Amino acid sequence: MADDLGLTQIGQIAINVHDVKRAVGFYRDTLGMKLLFEVPNAAFFDCGGGRLMLGLCEQPEFDRGASTIYYKVPNIRATFETFSSRGVRFESEPHFVTRMPATTCGWRSSETQRSTCWH
Repeated sequence: MADDLGLTQIGQIAINVHDVKRAVGFYRDTLGMKLLFEVPNAAFFDCGGGRLMLGLCEQPEFDRGASTIYYKVPNIRATFETFSSRGVRFESEPHFVTRMPATTCGWRSSETQRSTCWH
């Protein structure tokens, strides 16, 4: 485990929306953001090298209008173990969710009820 391990690069920010189609129109057509791709219940925009994800909240208890920040890490397992040793409590171990262009997305939730996409 690396004692000097820390989060340094944001890979994605997620914003819960209630109408993905309407949100896509606003971010793409009104704000002029570049739409990267869409999947069922979510859309992804380029945000200066990171991504902005607009999506339906899958768990109602997490639908609080808060954003989720996804950090890029070189090794998800080592990061999980290091943060666990520092006292961060997780609801589950990292696991694969989906393959996205140029990345693999895996979720983990901490006791703060925020999810993280690991690259």
